[in-house]
Amino acid sequence: MVRFAISVVLVIVAVASVTLEGVAGSMVTCSGIVPMRYRNDKISITDFGGVGDGRTVNTKAFREAIYRIQHLRRRGGTLLYVPPGVYLTGSFSLTSHMTLYLARGAVIKATQDTWNWPLIAPLPSYGRGRERPGRRYMSLIQGYGLRDVVITGENGTIDGQGEVWWNMWRQGTLRYTRPHLVEFMDSRSIMISNVVFKNSPFWNIHPVYCSNVVIRYVTILAPYDSPNTDGIDPDSSCNVCIEDSHISVGDDLVSVKSGWDEYGTRYGRRSSGITIRRITGSSPFAGISVGSEMSGGVDNVFVENINLYDTGIGIHIKTNVGRGGFIKDITVSSVYMENVRKGIRIMGNVGDHPDDYYNPNALPYVKGIRIKDVWGVKVQEAGLIQGLKNAPFTGICLSNIYLHGVPGQRRAAWTCSDVTGAALKVSPWVCSELASTYQSGIC
Repeated sequence: MVRFAISVVLVIVAVASVTLEGVAGSMVTCSGIVPMRYRNDKISITDFGGVGDGRTVNTKAFREAIYRIQHLRRRGGTLLYVPPGVYLTGSFSLTSHMTLYLARGAVIKATQDTWNWPLIAPLPSYGRGRERPGRRYMSLIQGYGLRDVVITGENGTIDGQGEVWWNMWRQGTLRYTRPHLVEFMDSRSIMISNVVFKNSPFWNIHPVYCSNVVIRYVTILAPYDSPNTDGIDPDSSCNVCIEDSHISVGDDLVSVKSGWDEYGTRYGRRSSGITIRRITGSSPFAGISVGSEMSGGVDNVFVENINLYDTGIGIHIKTNVGRGGFIKDITVSSVYMENVRKGIRIMGNVGDHPDDYYNPNALPYVKGIRIKDVWGVKVQEAGLIQGLKNAPFTGICLSNIYLHGVPGQRRAAWTCSDVTGAALKVSPWVCSELASTYQSGIC
């Protein structure tokens, strides 16, 4: 009966998706880059001794179930079903051609045994752990060198129980960089949908060196003061689709990255073809950001239909000397923001360095940034665009942007330096460094 129910749910989801995309004038989606997968072979975590009582540690059960999927290699792959209950577990790795399916009421909850948490090598494009030198803690759910993997269900929950890690960070007692909630490395054809992610120790969802990734219909939650709990961070990855999700965390909602200083330059893998669409959320930091780790380059990022509330910075594009690389061909449109400290921030002096070996002459170049159709209320400061003296930002194009200040306070203005481009219908009026009208060849 359980297996039949799973089949019915998956068929309904597939039909709904086709119907949504097939109706004229309906919602536009990029999710077709990863096809819907139906798995004939289905197993349950309870078949391997899994117990959802919130006390039993199920690490062995998850690892044995995934080992079975990996070595039996059923045609079309296998679905691993997690029934309702709370399944306490340490970290585990997925395998290719599998679906991790969380039923309604199912919770995969990380243990808080930080002393026995596995360690893995640092990312080559970072050269070290992002927070601490040397190795880093493995993500709760990890995938390396995989293809055709789905994490989905009926809005079940993956809970990182991050508070113990946040406190270690606050107290300065971290030995290594904190674990992500979910990380895929060197993988392709990945789909994550219809799951709630909460309380990640560090970044929530981190596809790195990946291609063809779809993240849709997810909810990502962490306390407002939880450190570095980014929502979704596509990193040195291409063809990534992020849509129809709510994110309320302690750091950037979505942040596009591509490596850190000399390590990212040497690894040389860009982030490209990233679509971010129909995202709502709040954060003390940025709604949508690019960087500041962008040394492999970031291009062809398309952002639209974003709704931000109680956020530090609406749109933040950030880099620094020593980064090298580039940020170019970024398009942002149809953004609503409310109760935001800074509306738009494009900066060349943001972020730290992995070590003292970065090249201070490795200047990033930023060009072709187009931001249009933005409406904001209760915005304390409209915008700040600060390029680099020896590498000015070029082709910065703003149009149809209205950022209203906080009632009763002086209307916030723009501040700009080392930047060229154009502006049209921007209020409050943008800085003089940008031309008063769109000129041929600029935008």
